[in-house]
Amino acid sequence: MSNWQLVFTKQAEKDARKLVSAGLGKQTAKLLDVLKENPYQSYPNYEKLSGDLASYYSRRINIKHRLVYQILPEEKIVKIIRMWTHYE
Repeated sequence: MSNWQLVFTKQAEKDARKLVSAGLGKQTAKLLDVLKENPYQSYPNYEKLSGDLASYYSRRINIKHRLVYQILPEEKIVKIIRMWTHYE
């Protein structure tokens, strides 16, 4: 089975450092592994975003933080947009 490539925005790279220092590195790594294997996998749950973010998907890292990404099926790329809360 061919894996998907993960590409991170500059913001997502900054978010990754914050998550590790907040002790959420393991949960985030598990989610990234799921996305690498199959970004359409239904567990853990994901939601398709709407409005300005209609082409993006979101999965919860925990109650407060979520991982927001875009799927580029032709290139087999998952673009990681954000990995920190949208409440700040």
